[in-house]
Amino acid sequence: MRALIVHRNTDLGGLWQRHLARLDVDVTLVHSAACALTAIDDDPFDVILLDLVMAEGSAFAVADLARFRQPDANVVFVTDTTFFSDGSIFNHAANARALIETATPPKDLAAIVHHYGISRPARAVRHNPVPG
Repeated sequence: MRALIVHRNTDLGGLWQRHLARLDVDVTLVHSAACALTAIDDDPFDVILLDLVMAEGSAFAVADLARFRQPDANVVFVTDTTFFSDGSIFNHAANARALIETATPPKDLAAIVHHYGISRPARAVRHNPVPG
């Protein structure tokens, strides 16, 4: 499984990356919307862990490009604000699967991301066809 973490805090993103690696997830970590857009164009991802409040760029632009370029990728938003706590995030990003607090324990966050990474349609069938 492949995951993309997009978060402005290098240390926190690295912590999440290590927890996902323990679940055998291949993780790409970037710190800006621009880097995320490049990563989405370059590599396929099963799940994207996306900081809702970015220092530069827009989380919604990243989610929109992911929906267009990688329609099967699930997006898990993280935030340290109460904005969108009413569930309206799902009206703004069709590929949103969850909105969780940044303060969620890393082990729990990794389990959520892992769940949404393995619950997407089977990419392996399309990219690694069975010989024969």
